Amino acid sequence: MSSYSLRSSHFPSLPITTMSSYSLRSSHFSFLPVTASTTKVSTTDSGFVMPQPNRVKASGSVDREQTHLDDSRIKHEEKVKSLIDFLNKMVNEPVESLIIVDTIQRLGIKSLFREQIKAILHWQYTHFSSLNHGKDDVYEIALRFRLLRQEGYYVPADVFEYFNDKKKGFVMKLKGNIKGMMELYEASQMSIEGEDILDEAECFSGKCLHALLTCDLDHEQARMIESTLRYPYRKSFARLLAPPQSFVNDMPGVYSWMEDFLEVAKRERRIIVQSVHQKQIHQINAWWKELGLGEEMKFARDQPLKWYMWSMAINPDPSLSEHRIELIKPISLVYIIDDIFDVHGTVDELILFTEVIRRWDNVCAEQLPEPMKICFKVLGDITNDFGNIIFKKHGWNPTRFLKQMWADLCNAFLVEFQWNASGKLPSADDYLKNGTITSGAPLLLAHLFFLMGQKIANRSTDSKKEEVPLPNAIFLVAKILRLWDDLGCAQDENQNGYDGSYVECYLREMQGSSNQSAREHVMELISKSWKLLNKECLSPCPSSAPFLEACVNAAKMVPLMYNYEDEHGLELLQDHMKSFTCDHETL
Repeated sequence: MSSYSLRSSHFPSLPITTMSSYSLRSSHFSFLPVTASTTKVSTTDSGFVMPQPNRVKASGSVDREQTHLDDSRIKHEEKVKSLIDFLNKMVNEPVESLIIVDTIQRLGIKSLFREQIKAILHWQYTHFSSLNHGKDDVYEIALRFRLLRQEGYYVPADVFEYFNDKKKGFVMKLKGNIKGMMELYEASQMSIEGEDILDEAECFSGKCLHALLTCDLDHEQARMIESTLRYPYRKSFARLLAPPQSFVNDMPGVYSWMEDFLEVAKRERRIIVQSVHQKQIHQINAWWKELGLGEEMKFARDQPLKWYMWSMAINPDPSLSEHRIELIKPISLVYIIDDIFDVHGTVDELILFTEVIRRWDNVCAEQLPEPMKICFKVLGDITNDFGNIIFKKHGWNPTRFLKQMWADLCNAFLVEFQWNASGKLPSADDYLKNGTITSGAPLLLAHLFFLMGQKIANRSTDSKKEEVPLPNAIFLVAKILRLWDDLGCAQDENQNGYDGSYVECYLREMQGSSNQSAREHVMELISKSWKLLNKECLSPCPSSAPFLEACVNAAKMVPLMYNYEDEHGLELLQDHMKSFTCDHETL
């Protein structure tokens, strides 16, 4: 656990303000009509699709669409109920129940069947040894292992010793088993430090799958293997963003229940797009426009839909609307403040801006340039409002703690700015330590930590000094984000500033190293961070499991957001964004 200690002298006592005029609350959404055709698609310079106002349909047309949607909801709820009954009967099925759980999770509909999935995997865990005893089906064993570890159960990796000859490594007979080889590769992504058998499994299955790609495979087989290697389920959202039908095409075998779950996935995706995401995007755009930061700061990125993608990926459950909405506020400000440091402020302005936020000094803020002054005012209003929300929900106000985290972020941005301005690169370790903070992930996940009420129920509301232990998972996600970003071109897609790179610091420090060896070193660091994150998620207490799942979701989204060389991944992300603004389709 890591902790921030709060020195009250840094933050003069400020009144907690009420909601500002540009507030955005999740409760607003229940009053918005579902009118999918009130948007049209336009594209910003960065390529991200943004919803724009269009002509509102006539009242009769809207009523007919609403009636159609209501009918579809009823059919959808009936189908979900029948599948719940079906799942309750499948709990004791040793293999097919695993395939069903994997299907549900990959189709992105696990929020509909959480209790049934929990019951199935608990039964699998309690019978883990007997179910694997004497089995030589690598697909079954690897799938069971992966699903249980994903759920937080610690199950031993030595179940794979059966397939490993101590002299020859993994036995060669596995090479003809494409289905088993892909699942073995997927299972190896759940490894923690010290599990050499899983490192060997990843190396062996990866080599075999790459070798298979050179063989005479049909198009679908080749696509499945490439997808597994590029986007393993544990570490990427790419395959979840693809249309549901594409996953069904990848499924081993044919099952009578498959079409039912596929139908539910298609309806869920369409209904959620219509009734949740589109409403939220409209409201977020209205809030962002009324906020005025985009107009005041032409130099900064203006990408509310991209920011919403972060919030949606971290909190995909439709019931977590409030979390998504509240999280997008600090997300937007992290991007704006990053651009203030990278492409706008002078050194004197940035030092003053950092000091104003460190002291949270309204008087000193009057000396700031107008854009920074406005940003500071918005930051204060949003932070105070967020503290009030947490106080009402959980009885503790984290405003002082969050203000310190904003000060830490700005100080790290300033350090980064001064490094680059001086031309003196820090050591790779110093850069990475500072870079985990400038990633913004610790601050953003801390907001989510409080939204989810983590370990704050008994805290004092008026303490002058607080230490809030934050899970190490937060900082591991931040490290993954920073390293992935630095593997790219070190410039964001609509940003002209340069803010350094771990690869550059490493090459300067390790004279004679090639760019390729530096990139391999970064990938090793990312892999190590994932192993540590996997360990953090094992056997969590029930109250922390949802938060740890959100941290994993954030890490899974990183490659799509920051791998600028992955055109296929970016295309999936773009298509997924466009789905939020598309017209109503037949359900």
